[in-house]
Amino acid sequence: MSRRSAIGVLAAPLLAPPAAAVRPSSRPQPTAGVDAGVGRAVVHRAPRALAPDALTHDWTSFLGPTHNGVSTETRLSRTLPPPLVWELPTGSGYASPAVHGDRLVYLHRIGDEEIVECLHPETGATHWRLRYPSAYRDRYGYNNGPRSSPVIDVTGGRVCTVGAEGRVHAMELDTGRVAWRSDLRTAYNVRQDFFGISSTPLIEGGLLIVNVGAPGGPTVAALDLETGEEAWRAGEEWGASYASPVPAVVHGERRVFVFAGGESRPPSGGLLSIDPANGRVDFAFPWRSRTYESVNAACPVVFDNKVFITASYRAGGALVEVRPDFTHEVAWTTREFALHFNTPIHRDGYLYGFDGRNMGDSSLACIDAATGEVAWRAVPQWREMFRSGGREYEQILGTARGSLLAADGQFLCLGELGHLLWMDLTPEGYTEVSRGWIFAARESWGLPVLSRGLLYVTQNARDLLTGAGPRLLCYDLRA
Repeated sequence: MSRRSAIGVLAAPLLAPPAAAVRPSSRPQPTAGVDAGVGRAVVHRAPRALAPDALTHDWTSFLGPTHNGVSTETRLSRTLPPPLVWELPTGSGYASPAVHGDRLVYLHRIGDEEIVECLHPETGATHWRLRYPSAYRDRYGYNNGPRSSPVIDVTGGRVCTVGAEGRVHAMELDTGRVAWRSDLRTAYNVRQDFFGISSTPLIEGGLLIVNVGAPGGPTVAALDLETGEEAWRAGEEWGASYASPVPAVVHGERRVFVFAGGESRPPSGGLLSIDPANGRVDFAFPWRSRTYESVNAACPVVFDNKVFITASYRAGGALVEVRPDFTHEVAWTTREFALHFNTPIHRDGYLYGFDGRNMGDSSLACIDAATGEVAWRAVPQWREMFRSGGREYEQILGTARGSLLAADGQFLCLGELGHLLWMDLTPEGYTEVSRGWIFAARESWGLPVLSRGLLYVTQNARDLLTGAGPRLLCYDLRA
């Protein structure tokens, strides 16, 4: 590989589907397709012991236990790349895993089957697997795997998944037995969107809340976790987006915020505020690019009785203030902070995230949440040395459209080409604390998962330097 071809292959512009990143029921079904004791993970080492005073948590849903990409874990190592504990060769997809206790659940596709894997988080050993057929084909040439991440119901001991075609499975977390299943295509007449079903559902109050986006409604449906039967439906004007429902307490009351909007002519979508107890919609705030081939993919960010939403394709961001009577008003809008598919992080009155639709126009930005003004903007780049075909090359690489995870007082960033960084982000600017290149693969769009000091990263495309195929990787971040 010449230096020119290496640069071209690694930095080719991408049009990213959302991470994920990055979508009524029947009676319980038999457990056909569940295989026990199938272990395929390659173990490299045992993880270090946790520090006695380390704070840890499970990661049972997309964006973590707080549903906003903010982790409360402490005593994390800043040495990068971190030690690799185990790796699982996988098929195609853009999902991230969910973790509870000694169960890690991951959804991917091999051949013409979507596969739910249940592994041990520290060893990668398989507890059980569930297979079912999938014929999904991505119309834009991205991979054909699932986009939606598993979610775990800790109280009921179940895990739920949604495949790229809308097949929903509720399984017992311990055994993999299917409690119920549903197909959104037949139950709600859902058509294939630009990138299939991509929104990760939300478990809330004994319900599985799904951004269904059925023609003519509902936009959102709540399914009973015990039976799969529909409990309520909400909204009728917008299709399913690629963003996931987010719960929050606003003015002392529980609400679910859904940033909806899928394929439609003309393009339509926006923010719904929903009472999860009954599905009542408080308000609907339209926000969507005027471009037909566009997506709402970044999840809502809720803070101080306000909700921030953002979309690319010249849409930008909007801060919506929720009044005490649950009507709303727009605090400000901006074209200067338009995230494509990754969710920004709110900290101490500022929002941090990677603005930009494409790799070439992306930048790391900080905006003042009170005014919407940009505090600073930067393009993290560095010279990277690598070897290919027995020769050494140098290239300027960067984070491109990275993902941010706030943890242990700083920020972890997964760059689009497989770089992992610790960053210190403040209203004054950013400082790189440490950096490592864990794989040279494009489409690194899924937010890393952090649980009990272990970091789980999905490699969604082939490593362009080593040839390694897609993998789920477990790294040791324990200090």
